[in-house]
Amino acid sequence: MSTTDPSAAQALLGRFPKIRPALPDAYREIYSEHYRMNRQGRSPASSLAQGLESWMHRQVARTVNAASPGPTLELGAGTLNQLPYEPENPAYDIVEPFADLYRDSPNLARVRNVFADIREAPETARYARITSVAVLEHIEDLPATLARSALLLDDDGVFLAAIPSEGGLLWRLGWSLTTGLEFRLRRGLDYGVLMRHEHVNSAREIEDLVGGLFGEVKIRSLGIGVQFSFYRFIEARKPRTDLARTWLQVAPR
Repeated sequence: MSTTDPSAAQALLGRFPKIRPALPDAYREIYSEHYRMNRQGRSPASSLAQGLESWMHRQVARTVNAASPGPTLELGAGTLNQLPYEPENPAYDIVEPFADLYRDSPNLARVRNVFADIREAPETARYARITSVAVLEHIEDLPATLARSALLLDDDGVFLAAIPSEGGLLWRLGWSLTTGLEFRLRRGLDYGVLMRHEHVNSAREIEDLVGGLFGEVKIRSLGIGVQFSFYRFIEARKPRTDLARTWLQVAPR
């Protein structure tokens, strides 16, 4: 069990919204192609990474009651690659701003509602599960997204997030020797530039914010702690809804 004093999480709010570092021209020219190749596992390094990432998908899916999964909202659903791990659920909604990622997916038929932004989800909607896989590290205004998630949960609902151990030693070593090395050999460019552009939030920031916003938090690792793990899994319950409303009041519109 892991808990964080809400006042400690509150102290992080001044860091947000984050400003994503701009990509140099050489990176912008190949960004879309590299992203598709990476997500589809079309290179040896990205294929290996996807194999490891299956741990995150399994952690999220293991919490669901297959007989009665309840309404679910997935944040940053991307190519819908979480759905093969999930039981059939007629009330499965997603948030994904990039329609090109899911438009041709055979799993799209399993999705009830698609929102481009979590703010599009009706305030009256309630979910038994709100999930995300390798998403929270990318969100520039993370406190607002977490606060909206907290307010959309059932009283006994659960917030589930699988994240890379961004900021940890093993995570950096892992991508440096696989995807990073392959990228340098293929492109002659530093993969760290892409990582800093993509991953604007560290694992500790994410965990501290979730820990402050929820009264009950459990964390598991693929490894040991943040420094010596590849991925972390967060299971959070008992949202502090008054605090969530406060966070939204100070969030940019």
